[in-house]
This record gives sequence, C-alpha cells and structure tokens, in this order.
Amino acid sequence: MGCIKHEKGAAFRVWAPHAEELYLIGTFNDWDETATPMQPEGNGHWYVDVPGVEYGAEYLYLIHNGDESFRRIDPYAREVTNSVGNAMVHDPSFDWQGDDFQLAPLNELVIYEMHVGTFNATDESGPGTFAEAAKKLTYLKRLGVNAIQLMPLAEFAGDYSWGYNPAHIYAVESAYGGPKALKQLVRLAHQHGIGVILDVVYNHFGPSDLDIWQFDGWNENGKGGIYFYNDWRCSTPWGDTRPDYGRGEVRSYIHDNAMMWMEDYHMDGLRYDMTLFIRSVDGTEQSSIPEGWSLAQWVNRSIADRFPGAITIAEDLQNNEWLTKPVDFGGAGFNTQWDAGFVHPVRAAVQAANDSDRSMQAVRDAVCHRYNIDVFERVIYSESHDEVANGKQRVVSEIDPNDPTGLFAQKRSVLAATLVFTAPGVPMLFQGQEFLRYGWFDDSNPIDWDQAEEFSGIVRLYHDLIRLRLDRDGNSHGLTGQYVHVSHLNDSDKVIAFRRWRNDDPQRDVMVVLNFANINHHAYRIGFPTPGEWKCRFSSDAKIYSDEFGDAPIGDVVTDDEPWDGMSASAEIVLPPYTAVMFSRETATE
Repeated sequence: MGCIKHEKGAAFRVWAPHAEELYLIGTFNDWDETATPMQPEGNGHWYVDVPGVEYGAEYLYLIHNGDESFRRIDPYAREVTNSVGNAMVHDPSFDWQGDDFQLAPLNELVIYEMHVGTFNATDESGPGTFAEAAKKLTYLKRLGVNAIQLMPLAEFAGDYSWGYNPAHIYAVESAYGGPKALKQLVRLAHQHGIGVILDVVYNHFGPSDLDIWQFDGWNENGKGGIYFYNDWRCSTPWGDTRPDYGRGEVRSYIHDNAMMWMEDYHMDGLRYDMTLFIRSVDGTEQSSIPEGWSLAQWVNRSIADRFPGAITIAEDLQNNEWLTKPVDFGGAGFNTQWDAGFVHPVRAAVQAANDSDRSMQAVRDAVCHRYNIDVFERVIYSESHDEVANGKQRVVSEIDPNDPTGLFAQKRSVLAATLVFTAPGVPMLFQGQEFLRYGWFDDSNPIDWDQAEEFSGIVRLYHDLIRLRLDRDGNSHGLTGQYVHVSHLNDSDKVIAFRRWRNDDPQRDVMVVLNFANINHHAYRIGFPTPGEWKCRFSSDAKIYSDEFGDAPIGDVVTDDEPWDGMSASAEIVLPPYTAVMFSRETATE
C-alpha cells in the first residue's frame, strides 16, 4: 500500500472501495487532475505506476464519488509536508552503521519518558527536535537509564502537541525533524546503550487534520467512513474516531504501522496508549470490543516473533492481569503494563499534608502488587505525562505548591522515587523529575535545564538509586529479583521496611526502610533476614544530595540475635525524618 518507489519511478496503491474514479496528482504531473488515472484492482484497491517519479516528490489522491471530489493525503504516506499539506515520496535509505542493539531484560530496565517537543527545546520559535533531544543522550547515559520512551511522534495537527492526536500514523512529525532525524536519534541512543520505546495511539485517530475521515466519501450515520466504526462503537473520549478493528484493511493498517516502527526505525518496543479503549467502548464489560483484543494479540505476537527481545507495554490502568498473559492462554500478550496499583497510593502517601493521613497499608499494597507470576509485568512510577497534567502537578508541587523545591518537597518526593527503584517492577521516570521539575506538564513549556545544575545533588541521588536498582556495583542483586516481603509495618510511626531478594544468591538480599513521618528515630529496631554486618548502601538524608538534608550518621549495622519482624536477627538503626535507607550484606567480591 502507499507509494512503492522503484528504479524507473514509483507505483501507488490505495484502498478506496467507494471511489468511482481516482487520480494521482502531484509535482510530477503539475497537479493535473486528469493526467494520471488510477486503475481498479478489485477489493476496493486502486493502482498506478508512474515513470520518472523521484524521491521528495509531493502527491495527493483525487477521489471522485458521485458529485463530490476529495483531495486526500495517502494514508500510508511515510512523510508529509505537514498535517494538512501533501504526501511525499519518502526515501527510506539510512546507514544504521551495523546497529544490532538489544534492549535490557525487564528486570534490568529503567525507562525515562520523554516528550521531544519540550525535552531540550532551544529555539523559542518552535518545539524541540530529535536533534536537540539527541544532545542530552550523554546526560541520560550518565544518569543511568537504559531506555527512553518517546511520547507519540506520528504527524499531528500543528507543531505543539502531546502527540495523542495522530493525523497520519505512518509519517513522522515534521516539526520534530521528520523520519531521517528520528532514525539518527535512535541510532545514537543505541550507541549510548539506550533503547528506544515508542508510544503509539491505536485507540483513536485525530480528531483533527484527519484525511482518512470519510476517506472515499462513504459513511454511515455521519460517522468516519471506511477506516472507522460507523455505529455506537465509534465513540471515544477524544471523538467518534475509533478505528474499525473488525475490518481487515483497517487491522492491516494498524498492524503494518506497528511493524514499520519496529523494522524501519529500529524501535525496541511499543507502548500502547490507553488499551482500555481498544478492548472496549467505555471501559465496561458490556461494551467490550473482541476484535480490538484480537488485534492487540496479533500485533504483539508479530512483534514477539519478528523482533526477539523487543517489548510491548500497555497503558490500561484497570489492574487487568489478562493484558500481560500470553496470547496462547487468551491474554493480550503484552510484556508489561503501567500499574495504577502503584502510582496512586504512592503519590497519596507522599502528598498528604499530615503524617497521620499516610497509609502504610496502602504503601505495602503498592510495593507488593503484581500481575500474574512475574513482578516485572508492571511499570512503576510516581510521575508520567498523565500524572502531572490534567489537573494534577509534579509530585513536588503537589507536596508543597508554595515551595516545590523546598525541604519537604525534596524529602518526600525522594521517598516516592526510592519506592520506584526498590519495589519490584520496571521503574520509569518522567523527564525532569530527577531535578525537581515542578508545576504541570505543558507541551509548549520546555524543561529548564538550569535546574539540573541547581539541583545536581538530587540528580546524583537518582543516579545512585538507578545504579543500585541495576546492581552496578554487585551489592544490590536482590533489587533485580522476583521476590519481596514487607517485614515491618508501623502505621503509628509511619515506618515500613521490606526485603528484596533472588533465589540464586541469598547473600545479596537487600533491606529497604522508609520513614514517612517527620519524626527522628535514633534507635529504631528492624528485623534482618540473616545475622552479621549489613552495610548502608543508600541514605536519602545524605548531604551530598542536598544542603538542606540532615546528613544523619546512618552507618553500617551489625545485627544481634534478638528476633524481630518474624526474622531471627535484628538491629537498631538511625532513621531521620522522611528518609529512606537501604542495606545489603558485604559480599566476598568487596
């Protein structure tokens, strides 16, 4: 489908089953409306082969249906001049320089969600670009993340957008730099050891600048025509633009789009926007869309078969374990999913104004929540694009709107971050979170990178947490494991402790202790799974992270044989206000 370039010119094929006549117009025929008729091939497809067409040529389809005529951008156009402009004959050639990058496994993955338009915008006259984003890859590598998740990049209306209003799903947003610049960003990210996951929007299209709306003139009930449901199933929170998942041509349109991102752009995975509205009309069982579910199964199976090591992520937020069950067992086949069971109780715990309103039971449930048998079937986070907009703000602003970079905002936001990197799951950050970005996300408000310098200690704290999460120094192996046990829960004093471990090396268990209250404990007893010396690997109260922190002498501890928290050993530790500490055994390699 679309434009197929060859040595002598280019062939064009389009699906328009209700067209009576169809012409190709473009720069190669001076936009003559009758010079290049397309021929019907059957099954609603039209075709023409045009000699002499070169890369970069612009074109449209001119569709006649009765007394009406429509100029349409090719639904499969890989490049457009802009969302309301023309399709372009795209040159797919690119030197990947032998790129064979493999994404880290789920238990060793740390994701950084990025909006290209605001991540590193340097020109006030327009949004940020792929080239500008690429300049920060060294920073991200130093921070320690090993995957970036790009918010949607398909061509959208205008130059500023979150990206969740795709107008042309095969074209790369021209304001960001277009297809070649995206490939350069991906190639360079891979050279830095960073994978690239792309956010895709298949639960609706548009709703504006949408040439596939009533594409060939046909519709029912005033709805969207051949690419869309034309009955009650068309309704979404973003307009009546749900694709018709039951029609073969539309299913292929979406499936092939996912394959394009993986194959042509070397993406390491896809994150599907709000799958709830792919599998149902309004989130209820009564409005389920079985063909939406089967489409997700088809795409996910194809990615698993054709791109081993790549991942698919669902945003569903309904605690539905079937999303991450294998397709062979009736599941949707996603590798992992965003976890509402983590983000909401964790944010509530750190944002509450009064210590008495923090629930350690809710924190425990957030730490222990899982889907099925694999703890890494969930992505855990305290900030995402959704959680810091639409009436909500960054965690630091929710904690203290009047002083979002002050002591309380720093200390309690760090508690949330510590849970992100120590609870079982795939941790994710949202851009700027690591240097106390405050306010709410706005697609026209770029990140202030001066804050990264101003709060370089907090950046270092995130770096250290990521390093521990990935066991870079060989002393936090348990954080990469499947197992967690909340051994201590004190809802009166707002203290919680849990153990993380792997079965393959019990000597490298990790104990995490968090104090959610403004109380300074000088000798707080915590149970430990084994006796001996436990070294303090992390204290969020350390002054190296902020001049405002207390720098309490946490220190290493040697357990005694007093049973505590259901364990045979215990020790008294120093536990400052709103502080997280982490301990692990000294290993032979040290």
